[in-house]
Amino acid sequence: MILLVLLASVLILVVTVYQYDEQTKEYNIQRFERKETISKKTIDLELSNKTTHEVNTANLSKIFQNRIYEISSINKLNISLYDLEGKLLKTSFGNVFEKTEKGPLTEFLISELSQNSNHRVLKNKQIEGLSYQTSYSYIEDPKFKRIGILELQFTQDNTEIEQELEAFIYRLGLVYLLMFLLAISIAYFLSSYITQSIKTISDKMQLTRLNERNEKIILDKASLEIKILVDAYNSMIDQLEESAARLAKSEREQAWREMAKQVAHEIKNPLTPMRLTVQNFERKFNPKDENIKVKLAEYSKTLIQQIDVMSAIASAFSDFAIMPIQKKEKIEIISVVKLALDIFNDTSVRYQTEEAELHAFLDKTQLIRVVTNLVKNALHATENEEVPLVNVDVFSEGDTVKIVVSDNGKGVSSDVKDLIFEPKFTTKSSGMGLGLPMIKNIIEAYEGEIYFTSTEGQGTIFTVVLPKK
Repeated sequence: MILLVLLASVLILVVTVYQYDEQTKEYNIQRFERKETISKKTIDLELSNKTTHEVNTANLSKIFQNRIYEISSINKLNISLYDLEGKLLKTSFGNVFEKTEKGPLTEFLISELSQNSNHRVLKNKQIEGLSYQTSYSYIEDPKFKRIGILELQFTQDNTEIEQELEAFIYRLGLVYLLMFLLAISIAYFLSSYITQSIKTISDKMQLTRLNERNEKIILDKASLEIKILVDAYNSMIDQLEESAARLAKSEREQAWREMAKQVAHEIKNPLTPMRLTVQNFERKFNPKDENIKVKLAEYSKTLIQQIDVMSAIASAFSDFAIMPIQKKEKIEIISVVKLALDIFNDTSVRYQTEEAELHAFLDKTQLIRVVTNLVKNALHATENEEVPLVNVDVFSEGDTVKIVVSDNGKGVSSDVKDLIFEPKFTTKSSGMGLGLPMIKNIIEAYEGEIYFTSTEGQGTIFTVVLPKK
């Protein structure tokens, strides 16, 4: 709108100036032609009826001795009389408008006049803002015989017209300035009205999540285009909820399938040595053997070890499958962490804190599980180090409690950093890869977070952030 108003004002200004210029030229020509016609009729009348001199070329200056000034003054133009050779006979210059020395006519002009079909030549020129229009035609006696050449010159001062044009452009400029400001105001309110609805849609789209319930957009007043956009968004929300439900169902089914495969794989591992042990016992069993009790004890020990492994596998999957219950009670963090570290009879584990007491509303058992799991992973990462070191630091930061577990172990390679918290992923030679995913679920259940930084060959730092309330 603003651009159109601006463009229209510029175009109208250009057209107005052009039109004024054309009208001025046309008006000057018509005005000059009227004066020319009157002057020529006056001269013809003077030659036909009023003069007492013989009408010929030689007497032209006598005939119009004083009369030329009267005709010039009445019609407000300059008059000059020439013989047929172009020699000046009489002129009104010097008494009416301006003093100018007149010379003879050029041969080219005389030739142009004689060859012109209407025996008239019109010249236009402009000097210092003044427009000059000059016509050349023949003077004829009452018998239509050419006796001389008549020059009529009209001086047009366009200053008044230009002032009128400037005044008109000024008024027009004020009108278009008002229109321009009005267009800006309308454009502002119109764009605000449109963008308000679009911003509402944009805000809703930014809040759209696949795994959450999304609200539809309801607008009381909106244009047809915005209404179509809102209807499309609401339809997309319905489709998104259906797709999310199908995706969640598919993911759950896929997760259980993967879990079942993992459980089956982990259980098969101890079953194979148990089967071999039983078969070996059956094949070599001899009641009369003197060492039968020793061999039976060895077979029993092997079976019991494999059964313990299967029990540990079942417990791990059970703990991972059950989401932590948000049991909140006020506990003293410093002492609970120390209690969790007491089970590690290892001098490489160092506990440090500057807090005397630190309280938070958490579950004591789950906090111990988080700490012990992180420390176990850190000890495993430092197994091959000459001087293994695991630091556990607890401190308060605003409304949160931070537990930092760092080690100087082998670190985590950049290729697998994104997989650390994925179920079934592990960097150990043994284990099921459920420890970190399990504690991540515990921490997120309390609206906390866990993250880590690691440099390969230098160590890893895990940071747990938990709210105090």
